[in-house]
Amino acid sequence: MPELPDIVVYIEALNERITGRKLDRVRLGSPFLLRTAVPPISAVEGNTVSELRRLGKRICIGLEGDLWLVFHLMIAGRLHWKAISAAGSAAQSARAARAPQKARMPSTRDLAAFEFDNGSLSLTEAGTKRRASLHLLEGEDNLRLLDRGGVELFLGSHGATLGEFIDLRSFVSVLQSENHTLKRALTDPRLFSGIGNAYSDEILWEARLSPVKLTQKLTDNELERLHDATSKTLLFWVEHLRAEAGDRFPEKVTAFREGMAVHGRYKEICPRCGAKIQRIRYATNETNYCPRCQTGNKLLADRALSRILRDDWPKTAEEIE
Repeated sequence: MPELPDIVVYIEALNERITGRKLDRVRLGSPFLLRTAVPPISAVEGNTVSELRRLGKRICIGLEGDLWLVFHLMIAGRLHWKAISAAGSAAQSARAARAPQKARMPSTRDLAAFEFDNGSLSLTEAGTKRRASLHLLEGEDNLRLLDRGGVELFLGSHGATLGEFIDLRSFVSVLQSENHTLKRALTDPRLFSGIGNAYSDEILWEARLSPVKLTQKLTDNELERLHDATSKTLLFWVEHLRAEAGDRFPEKVTAFREGMAVHGRYKEICPRCGAKIQRIRYATNETNYCPRCQTGNKLLADRALSRILRDDWPKTAEEIE
């Protein structure tokens, strides 16, 4: 699922392409995508984009008339941009004027297309499950209803520009407001905005902390390390993804990136200590960690396997070498 660094780079790319541009036409390819009925989707057609904003892991496109298109890409949703020339723009506007809104989409993966005078923004979703969503909302009050309440880690950074990172005292206050595992706390949208499964793994590796350590059991030194690691990790990946995209629209958005230390690297070598990366699997997700760097060389119980193996489940990293 795209997280804070991915969403920031998406918004930067969109800001350059569609802010100040008129949205000529919207086509929906799936009846399950749009989660609101009022106002109708046709209400945005002919309006100019005035603002782009991030709301947690959502991308918000503000238009004239205080209308907001709000995208949640979930796990497999992705945005794509196809630029058109000035000549192509005139032809597209003419087609938009006479074509029905329910015209067939190019592919079953295409959930929606948003046609501007300089290009087309499309939303696709891989696989058969349709989890990505689109809301059309009117007014700031309705937009705020989608806010899960998590604190913004970069102050005043609802758009693409990142503000100053939250201070240690405020960070700790939110983190220890409830006594949960670090993994759960970092990914709870009611506590922190924009962090998910991938970057929480990287943050905890950078901080040398176990994903199952309880938030209210951390020492002052551990709290400071976690605060610093959260800032360092998120800023590093924002800059890395910016450099990777360059002037192009970001097309290689994935949770598993070359250069990540632990996430998605089960049984690969830890770049810091050389131990094999381990995992905890649950539902459709998994947590990756280095046993030597993060858990004192202890293997954390994997629910799927440890229940089967019981006493044969290895307790240390050396037992599985």
